[in-house]
Amino acid sequence: MKNLPMDKWICYAVGFVFITTGTLKLIEQDFKLVFTDLGLPYPHTILFVVALVEIVCGALVVARLYLKHATAPLILIILAAIFLTKIPILTGNEGILQFLLHARLDIVVLILLILIFQHAPGKLLK
Repeated sequence: MKNLPMDKWICYAVGFVFITTGTLKLIEQDFKLVFTDLGLPYPHTILFVVALVEIVCGALVVARLYLKHATAPLILIILAAIFLTKIPILTGNEGILQFLLHARLDIVVLILLILIFQHAPGKLLK
């Protein structure tokens, strides 16, 4: 059996995270409350757009199509998630360890997105 190259596994993992999260945003009512609590204008519309972008761009990453175009909005989404939902943990009473615990997946996915972006369509993702 032939081993899959590492770049394919990275794309599958990153795509899985965003397709799953985007889908959950559309079907779980809890996300509407989270977006409303963030104080963003038109939270339900933003939630729908973010979910749709996550699903579509996640699928493009899995398929390894238009990687620079697909990863750019995902990088912005993950940065917004870190700034809107994780950074407040640092400014609250919870401290850096709680921030690191809650932000660990976001940080790992951000690093993987940057790697995909930097290497698409170059050597890593041919």
